[in-house]
Amino acid sequence: MGLDLEYIGGQTPLDEDEKDGLLIPTIATRSELDEFEQQNIEEAMQWVLSRSFKKETICAEKFIRELHKRMFGNVWAWAGDFRRTNKNLGIDKWQIPMALRDLLHDTIYWMDHETFTPDEIAIRFKHRIVSIHCFPNGNGRHSRLMADVIIDKIYGQPVFSWGAGDLVTQGESRGDYLDALREADNSKYKLLLQFARS
Repeated sequence: MGLDLEYIGGQTPLDEDEKDGLLIPTIATRSELDEFEQQNIEEAMQWVLSRSFKKETICAEKFIRELHKRMFGNVWAWAGDFRRTNKNLGIDKWQIPMALRDLLHDTIYWMDHETFTPDEIAIRFKHRIVSIHCFPNGNGRHSRLMADVIIDKIYGQPVFSWGAGDLVTQGESRGDYLDALREADNSKYKLLLQFARS
């Protein structure tokens, strides 16, 4: 029996090759997948939030990929690898390395020149990386944890609450989150900044 997933608004469908990367063959439903992924993510959060990292470490492709691998590597064989297919979201797969490099350079510039507040730097980073959509799946969760890493490790400020709701399943929190992302797509970050701290 294969993995049969239902998708809600804003989720990226996996192609069959990506589904074949599932490391736990007993998973058959979205709720089972969510449960295993959440356990893996919690381990990654413990790893990343219990260590100290320099700005140069965080703002590097190696760290971006390592964090994704730690978040999903117990569940997916492709965790930490850039996607090899185009999706309903994100840029063309061939543009990912260059777009990520540009984002990392921009982020270091923002930090060095205090271009924005710490919260806005973290949120702008989060929005840009999720727009790139580096990985086959898990981009939203990865981008939120990256913003938490930036605000905690670089600025020593509390991690974001992200609306304090479940953003993986359909509901009011997810709807508010997606609305805030759409505003950010138009270079209006106020809603996303408010949501992140709500």
